[in-house]
Amino acid sequence: MHSLNWTVQEIEADFFEAGIAGLPPIAFRRFLAYLELLMRWNTRLNLTAIREPKQIIRRHFVECAFAAQHLPTRIESLLDFGSGAGLPGIPIAICRPEVRVTLAESQGKKASFLREAVRSLDISAEVHDGRVEEMPQGRLFHAVSMRAVEKMEIALPVALRRVERYLVLLTTEQFTPVYRKLTPELQWFDPVYLPNATQAVLAIGERV
Repeated sequence: MHSLNWTVQEIEADFFEAGIAGLPPIAFRRFLAYLELLMRWNTRLNLTAIREPKQIIRRHFVECAFAAQHLPTRIESLLDFGSGAGLPGIPIAICRPEVRVTLAESQGKKASFLREAVRSLDISAEVHDGRVEEMPQGRLFHAVSMRAVEKMEIALPVALRRVERYLVLLTTEQFTPVYRKLTPELQWFDPVYLPNATQAVLAIGERV
């Protein structure tokens, strides 16, 4: 057993139960290392309100890995808007290593955690330590992801200015009318229910 009393095999079992298959062994080793890092930093920095490892795996890792596997295959770059603890950006980088992920986080301490995670997990990602509005004008990404974003009516227009092709939301059913109304330039696919949650959905809109 590991220092957290957790093993790669147990993480893999949770992924399999949720229907997530085809990941190489190194992906599960990275998820275990990510879990350890998150638990260690969470003792002094409130990265997630979920503290129990099993729930972190089921509610955070599985949910975000599920989203990663449902992303369109042609995506080469992705901006994780308001990345926080790296969700969903880090799981996307683990599950889809061909995607260049940028983790945008304006809170300095959380950005420090993200830099440590990128370094120690050896994933294809970079950290933007600042607000998305401060990125160079005209810098676009094939996809922009947002998860559990507060003040969606303010954040969505900012995110849209960075979207070259897809906007990816991990949200709840109740927000469907809100994001559809705020994004008339996008054509939305049917939302997909996320595993291990009752109201959470993955919604992907494509610029038309």
